[in-house]
Amino acid sequence: QVQLVESGGGLVQAGGSLRLSCAASGLTFSRYAMGWFRQAPGKEREFVAAVSWSGSRTSYAGSVKGRCTISRNNAENTVDLQMNSLKPEDTAVYYCAADRTYPGNFISYTTNDYDYWGQGTQVTVSS
Repeated sequence: QVQLVESGGGLVQAGGSLRLSCAASGLTFSRYAMGWFRQAPGKEREFVAAVSWSGSRTSYAGSVKGRCTISRNNAENTVDLQMNSLKPEDTAVYYCAADRTYPGNFISYTTNDYDYWGQGTQVTVSS
């Protein structure tokens, strides 16, 4: 049974930082690209960042580029999202997702391409 469990969300003031973590189990983690998505109330789920299975490729949404860093540890089956200079518009539920791409070393930006999803962690940024 595949499980993706997010942690690290919370309430932070604008300008602050949070580090989200996702722990994966029940899958061969190193065969999956990993992504972070977010969904604000009344809005569609949107791409935030992703990293290829090898870790050699990363991609970020324009709205977070320069403020966020995604990283993965294939030995520990984890993927993290470091978020800095947070803004109130970053407020959303953040989801971790896995996309089996191996051996292709590419990244997908669309929710339909991802095979597994976590339950999400709430990030609230106050102004």
